[in-house]
Amino acid sequence: MRTLLTGANGLVGSTINTELRIDGRSQVDLRDWEETYAYFKKHKPEEVIHCAGRVGGLGANSAYLGEFFYDNMMINLNVLEAARRTGVKKVVSFLSTCIFPDKVEYPLTADKIHDGEPHPSNFGYAYSKRMLEVQGRAYREQYGLEYVSLIPTNIYGPNDNFNLESSHVVPALIHKCYLAKRDDTDFVVWGSGKPLREFIYSEDVGKITQFVLKTTVDNYPIILSTSEEISIREVVETIVKAMEFTGKVVFDDSKPDGQFRKPTSNTCLKNRVPNFTFTPFEEGIKKTVDWFVKNYEDCRK
Repeated sequence: MRTLLTGANGLVGSTINTELRIDGRSQVDLRDWEETYAYFKKHKPEEVIHCAGRVGGLGANSAYLGEFFYDNMMINLNVLEAARRTGVKKVVSFLSTCIFPDKVEYPLTADKIHDGEPHPSNFGYAYSKRMLEVQGRAYREQYGLEYVSLIPTNIYGPNDNFNLESSHVVPALIHKCYLAKRDDTDFVVWGSGKPLREFIYSEDVGKITQFVLKTTVDNYPIILSTSEEISIREVVETIVKAMEFTGKVVFDDSKPDGQFRKPTSNTCLKNRVPNFTFTPFEEGIKKTVDWFVKNYEDCRK
């Protein structure tokens, strides 16, 4: 099978080997319909793993609500429609836990996606990802195509975006800790450190994605989660240990925390891959920190 991977140089994409790959260097602007459709017609993929998107952390999502909504809507609309028109029968697309309502009963399950407004800090990105689920569902019902979605919790690992302005929490904290150690300054962390999050190692996500691509799934998105909640303070402590940072850690509680917690249920995932062993968080952080330090000059930052 000729498999196309979009977002191939991203965090998840870098863990998956495919024949066809679109990344930031491919000179294919997935926001542009003509470019996207021309690529699909030329290369004729038989299945697609759709990871591409404009992503960022709390600051970037809040500052560029409109841009995040537009860019991701256009990318998703174009990729799925180009796939449909060129005969692609299966697409596995990536959503995000931020699509869930801000006020919702926990744990999060796939049937609660549209039960209320997402958190106001990133509603542009969240709604664009919700619409990706809607588009896939509509294509299943009208055209009989197997276009399904995965909802990973916070992914981390090598090859992430470590830019301090646009990265997610783990890569941002790793970069900050690295600079604090290098420059002999305090390691300043936004917020109180109390919020809880679930994290999953990128290589684990890659393995599960390839399994889903080769099996038949039902209509609900599958949440990719270890169902283990870890506080931001614990994340910081784990990074400090892995980085061997001995300086002062300062939690700046004048900065926003975001949602306090958003625990998920991984029952559907466990039913499909009951014997899957997740990478322990401390081990995954150590691998990520070591990769970042080794590749500091050339990584995305």
